[in-house]
Amino acid sequence: MTSATRQPDTAAETLPPRLIATDLDGTLLRDDKSVSPRTVAALAAAEEAGIEVFFVTGRPARWMDVVSDHVHGHGLAICGNGAAVVDLHGGPGAHKFVKVRELERENALDAVRLLRDAAPGTVYAVEQTYGFYQEPAYPKLHMEIPDSLAPAETLLGPDHRAAAEPVLKILAYHPEIDPDAFLTLARLAIGDRADVTRSSPSALLEISGPGVSKASTLALCCAERGISHEEVVAFGDMPNDVEMLTWAGRSYAMGNAHPDVIAAASGRTVANNEDGVAVVIEQLVAERV
Repeated sequence: MTSATRQPDTAAETLPPRLIATDLDGTLLRDDKSVSPRTVAALAAAEEAGIEVFFVTGRPARWMDVVSDHVHGHGLAICGNGAAVVDLHGGPGAHKFVKVRELERENALDAVRLLRDAAPGTVYAVEQTYGFYQEPAYPKLHMEIPDSLAPAETLLGPDHRAAAEPVLKILAYHPEIDPDAFLTLARLAIGDRADVTRSSPSALLEISGPGVSKASTLALCCAERGISHEEVVAFGDMPNDVEMLTWAGRSYAMGNAHPDVIAAASGRTVANNEDGVAVVIEQLVAERV
């Protein structure tokens, strides 16, 4: 398997970038979920200069319409924190899954049980390739109607109507615990049964298959293209971006980033509402002229 661990002796600054990997919410997108005209122009300039752009997000594929007009040549995005590589060329509702790294149901059920024991009051939702299912007590955190309501054990069981559909991740919410404390607790409780991260300001965790992250899937995509980590520039703002920012040769924490992201990145840019990604891309393109 391709390693998603960056080697410490990299000479990243001496290599021109071949790929830009950017998170969406809180990073490329402004707070109103728009892509600014300046950012649209910067993305187009990068592609024109021969630098591939990959959107690497925790969002499910069905939420990618916000950037589907800006995928340019390859048309690919990494969704679900690395659980899926999706071809967006078909437009909203017509995307195609190119690669799926699922969370096995046995692991998912173990994670649910272990976290329930460690943090009573945790409620769950299940994100699958085409469906979204949740427990009755799971709050309306997402602007969509779930496909069914049932306990997580039922949703993940062999008799559920979507049992043949791959599970991409579980969402775990707690109404009282501090978000960072909840992340630490969950990682200790679940151990190597699954990969746990978060991208929300609330106590909402995202649980994926073991070893599945933005970084590991990006590393696979880069290996298929003969692109080394030294040739990647990455952007992010939340804990689910940390591994990707650590792996990339050059990485930038947004001006609005979580402290763990600032510590992981090799550089900083201005906030998402100030077009921080575009600011850096413009500099990268200017360096190639």
